[in-house]
Amino acid sequence: MDHFSAELLEVLANHTKRVDAWVVLPNHYHALVLTDSCPALLHELGRLHGRCSFRWNGEDETRGRKVWFNTLERQIAGDAHHIAAIHYVHHNPVKHGYVKKWDEWKWSSVSEYLERLGREEVARRWKEYPLLNFGAGWDD
Repeated sequence: MDHFSAELLEVLANHTKRVDAWVVLPNHYHALVLTDSCPALLHELGRLHGRCSFRWNGEDETRGRKVWFNTLERQIAGDAHHIAAIHYVHHNPVKHGYVKKWDEWKWSSVSEYLERLGREEVARRWKEYPLLNFGAGWDD
């Protein structure tokens, strides 16, 4: 996941104005970004998916296997939605049972988020903007 995370971050750095949160898991990833052109970003992510699929299928000797199959985009509707989306991204490894705490997952922006805001502020925001059903069904 180190290699894919680096490739994903390179694409995001080159095709977005800002990356607010990201996480890579064994079978999917999330990224919360600001971009001038969602179609252009989705095109570049599609190219990344193609390169990775080709490489991984070659490594596994399974040419033609479908590795990536879906990309979704959502528009953020305001500050509360934005904060909840950041929490959703960072909470994803916990949600899927990979770790018990956000900061135990290596492949995400959570460490930068905690460093920038501090644990007390992140905890306050978590209470003020709970996930509840946020993102239900997105990565099931």
